[in-house]
Amino acid sequence: MKFNTKTIHGGQKLDPVYGAVMPPIYQTSTYGQTTPGGHKGYEYSRTHNPTRNALENAFSSIENGNYGLAFASGLAAIDAILKLLEPGDEVISTNDLYGGSYRLFTKIYKDFGIKFHFVNMENADNIKSYLNENTKLIWVETPTNPMMNIIDIKAIAEISKHRNTMLAVDNTFATPYLQRPLDLGADIVMHSATKYIGGHSDLVMGALIVKDKNLSDRLYFIQNASGAICGPQDSFLALRGIKTLHVRMQRHCENGKAIAEFLANHPKIERVYWPGFESHPNHNIAKSQMHDFGGMVSFVTRGNNYNEALRLLEKLKIFTLAESLGGVESLAGHPASMTHASIPKKEREKVGVVDALIRLSVGIEDKMDLIADLNQAIG
Repeated sequence: MKFNTKTIHGGQKLDPVYGAVMPPIYQTSTYGQTTPGGHKGYEYSRTHNPTRNALENAFSSIENGNYGLAFASGLAAIDAILKLLEPGDEVISTNDLYGGSYRLFTKIYKDFGIKFHFVNMENADNIKSYLNENTKLIWVETPTNPMMNIIDIKAIAEISKHRNTMLAVDNTFATPYLQRPLDLGADIVMHSATKYIGGHSDLVMGALIVKDKNLSDRLYFIQNASGAICGPQDSFLALRGIKTLHVRMQRHCENGKAIAEFLANHPKIERVYWPGFESHPNHNIAKSQMHDFGGMVSFVTRGNNYNEALRLLEKLKIFTLAESLGGVESLAGHPASMTHASIPKKEREKVGVVDALIRLSVGIEDKMDLIADLNQAIG
């Protein structure tokens, strides 16, 4: 089954009662039993829910995995991965990553005796000097948030397999439409399904997808024991979002390219970050592991002027100044004060997250309207 068909039919079956095309919303906390333990596969909705299970099957299908898990948020999904670790374990992480991930690593799990190394992974060999017998997890974002750096998943996977170290990839920016990390050797794929998978800015959710049964069993145990599951209504909305993921991503990519090229040619824009440019340091890797370059674009105004960046953001009319990304509507964000505010300024600026950086989530509106809006805001 090809990807575009999987988004609609992958892992799904008609409702056995009435043949409903969309899985019903099973808005229930518990299920009747004929005798203690005698039930029809469901006993309590923290453990299993038919609507959530349908979604988890869809997650698994579109990422070419064997097992999918749906969580209350992307951070809840990451939290479940970290609960696989023990005090004394070490994690090698991308140095340019989502601020919430950094906060969870450094403000919560660091205090539990887990050591984190934040490494520039644009060259996969950079991680080798940090590997030791205590290294249990390599955490990768690609493209990274918000600098759009590209990391060679296959190369990192080869290193991790050689050292028997687990590799997890945050695939939120790319989505499985553009890249499928499990096929490149990753052990776990994570999504903030709030973003492109949901696609309509109306839910908060996380996802994990794996191929290995033992790993899935451990994560399912953590999911059930910790309880950070999503509800049936959000599961239904995410299933609906997946069905249009392929057509939405086509437009996101088309519009992202148009916006990136417009900004790159504007005299008042100093630098644009987008992996589709041939000048991007790892453009060839992006071409080899992604099917297109996505709808996320970051840029800095001429002179790296913070006040100019704020003025631009406040003048936007079609782009909405807001947190998050990946919805059908175009959003603009200021990472230093929004998504990455939890990272100390000194650490942010080391990777390029300066106060004048603006991040765009380019939606699926008419690209000429989006270009006109940016043009008037830049002035």
